[in-house]
Amino acid sequence: MQREETGARSSIPAPGRSTRQRAAVAALLEETEDFVSAQQLHDRLRHRGDSVGLTTVYRTLQSLAETGMVDVVRTDEGEAVYRRCSSGTHHHHLVCRGCGTAVEVEGPAVEAWAGKIAAEHGFIEVEHTLEIFGTCAACAAKSEN
Repeated sequence: MQREETGARSSIPAPGRSTRQRAAVAALLEETEDFVSAQQLHDRLRHRGDSVGLTTVYRTLQSLAETGMVDVVRTDEGEAVYRRCSSGTHHHHLVCRGCGTAVEVEGPAVEAWAGKIAAEHGFIEVEHTLEIFGTCAACAAKSEN
């Protein structure tokens, strides 16, 4: 992995006050395919030579999540992990417990059910998230060997 030059731009604009540190977090997310924790991102930034505080990483990830630019999933242990959002539309995730690979999936039946349940209880402006955890084919094949 090549180190990005200071001032390099990411296609994920870091929300809030534009700083070199926020840009570094956004740029690293662009290079990262799988879900990662804030601590993992912080560690990768340090190894690249970027001086970014863990608090800045958390704040940047929270801002990106609020704007829908990154997806947030809670692991079985309750830890929040993040990945750049590739679709830009509402979706759900199928996540492998073994390797962390995630697939974005749509769920029209889930959308209809969530709307119906909300209406039955008088709720409006409803939002939801859905993560389905399992074992991907590659991890299943490894465990059989």
